[in-house]
Amino acid sequence: MNSKSLNKNKNKRIERIKGSRVYAWMQNIQKYLDDYYLDAVAGLIPGGIGDIISSLFAVIYAWFAATKVRSLPLTLAIINNSLRDVFLGLIPFYVGDIIDFFHRANHQNMALVQGFVDGDEKIIREVNRKAWQSGILIIISILLIAVLLWIAFSLTAYLWKLIMP
Repeated sequence: MNSKSLNKNKNKRIERIKGSRVYAWMQNIQKYLDDYYLDAVAGLIPGGIGDIISSLFAVIYAWFAATKVRSLPLTLAIINNSLRDVFLGLIPFYVGDIIDFFHRANHQNMALVQGFVDGDEKIIREVNRKAWQSGILIIISILLIAVLLWIAFSLTAYLWKLIMP
């Protein structure tokens, strides 16, 4: 195949991906959760429930990276960003909620997806370089989230016992 036909196939693939319904959903998720701060507002729901619910929207980014873009390093980077967002949101005493207003995981995830789809060498190189780090950070994040959830539920149960004797 010549370079002209390879370029044409690549452009068709990019158009097909960017024209997909899922790509549009990801852009809307990013807009509503980060631009309108719905992710941060959901984090105000006690017990970490809001953070977990808003993080479920990240599944679409990870699925898209794994199935449409077909990149394990990108998928790991998206999962890493999303777990970091959950972890930061779970920091107690509303500190996590304040951080949530500034940490925009959905913007970061969409930028990574767009970079891979567009063939942005800088983003692709950075994500590929950090792939193994993302895997380790994902395991650490899951453990930290479990600890913070345990603390949140324990604190909620303790406060509930104080309020309702």
